Amino acid sequence: MIDFDALTMFQALYYILPAYVANAVPTVFGGGSQIDFGRNFIDGRPLFGPHKTIRGFFSGLIAGVIIGFLQGTIVLGFLLSIGALIGDLVGAFAKRRLSIPSGYPFPVFDQLGFVVAALIFGSFLLPLEWPKIFFVLFFTPIIHVSTNAFAYFLKIKDDPW
Repeated sequence: MIDFDALTMFQALYYILPAYVANAVPTVFGGGSQIDFGRNFIDGRPLFGPHKTIRGFFSGLIAGVIIGFLQGTIVLGFLLSIGALIGDLVGAFAKRRLSIPSGYPFPVFDQLGFVVAALIFGSFLLPLEWPKIFFVLFFTPIIHVSTNAFAYFLKIKDDPW
């Protein structure tokens, strides 16, 4: 059994914080030109969809790097942030291939895709220990669903997922 003591949980959340911020900020500061420029894939469907924007991507990246800088780990902050954003784009790409409309839920992948990619990218510089990885994977869906519902309540998001 894995024991999640308070220090382990804090260290895990502190480590992954740049990814959480990078994933959340585009909801507030996104908009503008689509990152795929409205292009379609060979299947005729959009590459990523209208909610993935250049401004959202770079605002998320900058915010995550700022968190990394404040933590004293700017390179790790960059890796976690770029990983989270690429993971989110991979999820959007997969949703379009599966004919899931933009803005509709894609359970499990919506909650974990960004953080799994962030953990992979972050591991190139500073791998996280397995108990902390398990905690992040357990805790992320809870915080993701909660923050999305809260953003919907505040009318920052159009849907609660």
